[in-house]
Amino acid sequence: MIYWRLMLKKPGFKFILVLIISFVFLYFFFRSVDWKEVFRHLVGVDLKFFALMILLVPLHFLTRAIRWEVLLKHEKSSTSLYNRFAANAVGFTVTLIFPGRLGELIKPLYLAQKEDIRKGFTVGTVVIERIFDIFTMCFLIGLFLVAKPLYAPFFQVDDTAFQRLYFWGLAGFGIAFGLLIISLGLYFFRDKALKLVSFLARIFPQKIRKSVLSLVDEFIEGLKFFHSVGDLLKYLLLSFVVWMGIIFYYWICFFAYNLKLSYFLICPYVFLILVGASIPTPGMVGGFDYFSKLGFTSLYHLDPSRAVGMTIVIHAVQVGVTCLIGYVILWKEGLSLFQLKKLGENTEK
Repeated sequence: MIYWRLMLKKPGFKFILVLIISFVFLYFFFRSVDWKEVFRHLVGVDLKFFALMILLVPLHFLTRAIRWEVLLKHEKSSTSLYNRFAANAVGFTVTLIFPGRLGELIKPLYLAQKEDIRKGFTVGTVVIERIFDIFTMCFLIGLFLVAKPLYAPFFQVDDTAFQRLYFWGLAGFGIAFGLLIISLGLYFFRDKALKLVSFLARIFPQKIRKSVLSLVDEFIEGLKFFHSVGDLLKYLLLSFVVWMGIIFYYWICFFAYNLKLSYFLICPYVFLILVGASIPTPGMVGGFDYFSKLGFTSLYHLDPSRAVGMTIVIHAVQVGVTCLIGYVILWKEGLSLFQLKKLGENTEK
């Protein structure tokens, strides 16, 4: 066990591991396709909807920025909407460029610097964000599964696809519920939690131990919104707004390829690509692609070549537009991606 922990800390080993994971998923993504058909579907997009796809990419940065204020106001009464938007854009850009989902850490650290907020506090708010993201999509996929009798006459999904959705839905719910219990335990049993952290950190020098305790204490402060029922309900509502917007984006992607389905029927596809995007590969390469193809073929019965062509376009638009926005923001700030990467790595240490 100790050997594997030491290996995972080596950058070269992490890179090779991520590369292997990416190649495995890409193998299954590209398997059994006709490349002539793939190319035909690559260029067979409706340009009007394609342009709308590009314009809608930053929508979730905005809705996430609006939602974030509910958590941040417990630390600072007023924060800049632009800074919250920029933190989201920069965070997602780092996640797309570097492996390990480092952007999840860069996002709060970037905002903490811009708004002069405690770092640990902002990290705590992002943990809450991820918990509610998973819960929201699990709720929506649950609705989809329960509502089967209503859409079964005009939308057929095979039993294998339903079993996959059921499995990943339960897995997502279990992860989110576990994180929620841990977060609530940290917040409502703060003194005991800090004593436990102090005990575990006793092997480190006193200076490092104090820094760790300070960060954990700030992190727990970032969970204080759990004390307000009103904020809890507001945040839950805004979480649905965030994911309704994301589903709307993919709905437009479907229209770009003349797949005219009802809005609600896009939910399982979005859920599957959420699972794929959670795999910590740079640019979501492999995981996003495989689960997107899986959704297209198992849920909507598309030909694998068409599924691959559509996925490549959808993926490329998201990565390209997100990175463009992130680079423009960093250029305005006089920062580089590697400076941000170093900031995140130093914090991890």
